[in-house]
Amino acid sequence: MTRIVLSFLLIGFAAKGQTLREVAVARPAPEGARIAIGFLGALEKWDDPHRSVRKLTLRLREQGWQAESFSHRNLRTAKKALVQLLDRNGNRRIDAEEAAGAKVVLFGQSMGGAAAVKLAGFLRGKGVPVLLTVQVDSFGARDGVIPENVRAAANFYQKHWLTVRGEDRIRAKNPARTQILGNFEYEYPFWRVETWPESWTRRVFGGAHARMEADPVLWSRVERLIQQAGETK
Repeated sequence: MTRIVLSFLLIGFAAKGQTLREVAVARPAPEGARIAIGFLGALEKWDDPHRSVRKLTLRLREQGWQAESFSHRNLRTAKKALVQLLDRNGNRRIDAEEAAGAKVVLFGQSMGGAAAVKLAGFLRGKGVPVLLTVQVDSFGARDGVIPENVRAAANFYQKHWLTVRGEDRIRAKNPARTQILGNFEYEYPFWRVETWPESWTRRVFGGAHARMEADPVLWSRVERLIQQAGETK
């Protein structure tokens, strides 16, 4: 068991990282564009078509969003891409006017949830507001406190045994500026076959953490939250 887990870790971290050339959205983004950045979890490649973060990213593109997915390991690339998305005058930074007009949503699963919170903190330093952050079974350091530049935040988690257990409570650093939409617990009994991941390795080793990643009902809810955030002014 230990050797198998270590092998997956080595394969995952040795995987080719995402480059700026592989970011498919227009840079800079059109004025007033809705931007969505999604982060995948620990061992997942940024464009894995089987992963729910990637699936949602592609659906959002079809609906007019400037949307891109990243592995949590590619947070630095995501930061650079987001600066380019918002830098309409080409001076390689985000000016106050560009920041004020930004419409950004961040979401992620597992370690990707923690990456979304970190990216929100990076944007706080740039003066950029974030309409919404969504964490799905978020796993990582300091992912429970939402920066004050975030308007609203939602957290989804499960508490099953013998699996990775995500952050069960997020809170606003400044409750006067950030609305916590809720900390929503999900359960995954074995009879819910629609939530089984596609591969036997994820079914055997992933437990409820992997089943939450594959839950179509949960991700439909995440999509609705993102769409609602994008409609706000």
